[in-house]
Amino acid sequence: MTSPFAFLSFRRRRSPLSGAYFVPGDLSGAALFHALAALSADVARHSSLSQCRNARSLVRRIRILAVLFEFLEESFASSPSSPLPPWFPASAALCFRELYIFVYRTKLLLDYCSQSSRLWLLLRNPQISGNFHDLTQELATVLDVLPLDDLRLAADVREQIELLRRECRRSKLFVDPDDEELCRKIFFFLGQFETGEAPDPAELRDTFVHRLGIRDVRACRTEIEFLEGQISNQEEDMDLPLVSGVIALTRYCRFLLFGFQEMDVKKPFSDQGMTSSKRLLSQGSGSFSLTIPKDFCCPISLDLMKDPVVVSTGQTYDRASITQWMEEGHRTCPNSGLTLSNSRLVPNRALASLISQWCASYGIPYGTPEGAGIPAESTAAACASRAAIEANRATSRILVQQLSAGSQESKTVAACELRLLAKTGKENRSFIAEAGAIPALCRLLRSSNPVAQENAVTAILNISIHDGNKSRIMDEEGCLKLIVYVLRHGLTNEARENAAATLFSLSAVHDFKKMIVDEQGVVAALANLLMQGSSRGKKDAVMALFNLSTHPQSWSRMLDIGAVSALVGALRDECVAEEAAGALALLMRHPILAQTVGSEDTAITNLVGLMRRGTPKGKENAVAALQEMCRRSGLPVTQKVARMQVLGGLIQTILLTGTKRARRKAALLARMCQRCEGPIATTLGNEWAMNHALARTNSLRDSSFRSGDVSVSVSMARQVPVL
Repeated sequence: MTSPFAFLSFRRRRSPLSGAYFVPGDLSGAALFHALAALSADVARHSSLSQCRNARSLVRRIRILAVLFEFLEESFASSPSSPLPPWFPASAALCFRELYIFVYRTKLLLDYCSQSSRLWLLLRNPQISGNFHDLTQELATVLDVLPLDDLRLAADVREQIELLRRECRRSKLFVDPDDEELCRKIFFFLGQFETGEAPDPAELRDTFVHRLGIRDVRACRTEIEFLEGQISNQEEDMDLPLVSGVIALTRYCRFLLFGFQEMDVKKPFSDQGMTSSKRLLSQGSGSFSLTIPKDFCCPISLDLMKDPVVVSTGQTYDRASITQWMEEGHRTCPNSGLTLSNSRLVPNRALASLISQWCASYGIPYGTPEGAGIPAESTAAACASRAAIEANRATSRILVQQLSAGSQESKTVAACELRLLAKTGKENRSFIAEAGAIPALCRLLRSSNPVAQENAVTAILNISIHDGNKSRIMDEEGCLKLIVYVLRHGLTNEARENAAATLFSLSAVHDFKKMIVDEQGVVAALANLLMQGSSRGKKDAVMALFNLSTHPQSWSRMLDIGAVSALVGALRDECVAEEAAGALALLMRHPILAQTVGSEDTAITNLVGLMRRGTPKGKENAVAALQEMCRRSGLPVTQKVARMQVLGGLIQTILLTGTKRARRKAALLARMCQRCEGPIATTLGNEWAMNHALARTNSLRDSSFRSGDVSVSVSMARQVPVL
């Protein structure tokens, strides 16, 4: 039979004996013995390479119990669903229910050991040995109260159970001395790195290959990924600096001992996981489809919830969906229709944990939700020990050397690993650049291998996040030109998008903005990505254009090449409308550009539309752009804006519910439109007069406001993606 604990088994792989366990309610009478016989037979076949002595002892005890279960199963074979006979003691039935829990906990502990990495089990050796001992003590307790005299057992069966009971009573905690010695050896290697000394390669090979059984590249990668998962999940108490040091040591051994061979690099690991997720979540496509549990789907978007939160009515939604719902002005719960007493969103951590476990059990990546905790990258960076930093430094030297003089396949692998290494920690990004990675990565940007090109540009992106590296990249001869080349002619969408993100990162430095704008083809390529790219590509492009628009000499190039038209068109795209409006508000400080944009009815219509349907920040940027347009381009454009039929109502709404800056800008826009003569008064009527009165009141309250204030609010203006 399929165990009712099957879903919980994945979670218990990380915490094998924590939490409460219950016997399924439908297991009663003779059915309980059938379930026990099947479960114990499954456990008896288990073999574990870790905790060998403890695992062998526990499996042997389960096999003895299986004799008892099989005997009782045969006694009730005539009717498996029948209740227990009257002579069967109630206390014995309770004991067998406890034995069911014991056998299942044993299965979970053995599964935990077989599914965990060798290094993780080594670090947790005392705790896991204690788990085995705890189970033995639990078994001794149950056997002590089991009424053997009343079970009508065969003599040989009873004898085996009595021997087992005595053995469990005498059992003592056993911690494998060989594993303890191996653990001390790992600590010794970390200590050497901490003092700046590289461990002896022969000793590393003996420890990792011969004693730990980590014999190839794939085994190393499996160990690293498992340990990184433990840091990300943090479901068990652990020494984070120690675990980060072991990860760095294993990564160093992967390249020192096994080189760059036998590595299958077709796509970056994160992309492989993403593809797997898409395949599993596609309904009815391919040979395998997966139905998402209804309780895991957001009632608004109907998609798998990434960050479930509870609103005041007790209903649960995905944070992004319910936030957008409330930002659109709704004050009721979508599911219940009840009025929301407040806008507080409480994380539903229990549901988030269940969703994470469900995704993990099917191999679907499920990252830490934004706002729900510390990202894994931040955690790994924060807990990096001195030993981890020095081990990563040594690894980066090996990677850069291979990137400069290795084969094409080795260079692809090195670029991929540098990309991953640069994901976390400013120290990693700093010494990767110091080791000379930037020139070598630049040479890969013209590679005909799409994976090599994508990894190279993404590695440069991750390196550029460290402010000290931005000047290194810009000072490298031809590097900016090559990044623009990838933006224009990249072999994959991801490469082009990451090139745009790199320009966004570099443009955070004011002195580099003019250099980037003057580079041939960069503005046109960003505009093209904004119009035709994916959602992520559009976001990267609009943020790069936004940063570039803050330079006073960028507007003419952006106007001539068509970037302004692309920004106007992007106002219709909810994904990037907020940032596009912010960039336009900055660019329209220049009268020529403001007049050009104002002459297009589409631009005005799109900005007014964003005032109606956008987020609070989007509405703020839209009204700021309209106000700047009217201020810089004169009466004709202002009259055109004032003739918009819905503008009066939208301004009134913003004056009542908008952000502080949005209310300021709306007040100024109302004053400008009120001064228009002729058709304006007829178009807006009394409603406009009311709006204008409210606008004057709000504008007078803020004596610190200056009419020349054109600062914009863009929520992502200083966030650079780490890939």
